[in-house]
This record gives sequence, structure tokens and C-alpha cells, in this order.
Amino acid sequence: MFRKYIGQVVEKLVDTDAIKATKFISSEYVIKATRKRYGGKIDKRSKTIDIVLTIGKPNYSEREFIEKLRKAREPFPVKKILLKF
Repeated sequence: MFRKYIGQVVEKLVDTDAIKATKFISSEYVIKATRKRYGGKIDKRSKTIDIVLTIGKPNYSEREFIEKLRKAREPFPVKKILLKF
């Protein structure tokens, strides 16, 4: 069900220097991919990338963003992926 969205989120996270990539599927489901950080920074020396994938209910800040999307009448699933640097 979420396979194509998981690939999009992980690919966007790997291609950019972002820390978190979030895809809003509906008002009840989000897919987040987050890079593991050491001391608040991404370890550039490592040749591997550790990613934590979360699928489920949105957290508080994401629920606020969903309310803004509803006021703007943006349809779900949202086409763009939200990045946090």
C-alpha cells in the first residue's frame, strides 16, 4: 500500500543533505525517513547511511501542518515531500 511512497521518501532523503523527509499520505498517516545523527550532526566519515523509517500517525507539529494544508485546500496525498535540514 505504501511501497511507492516509501521509495520516494528514502530517495529524497539520500539525494539531499536533509535530516528528515516527510510524506503526508492522509490526515491519519504520514511516512517519515530520518537520518541518524551523532552529536546533532550527520557523520560524513561513515560510508553507510542509517535511516529510521516511521509509518503511522502524525506527531504534534505534523498535525499543525496538516491543519494548514486543509485551510489551503490541498488534496491528499500531498505531492511534495517536506524536508527538514
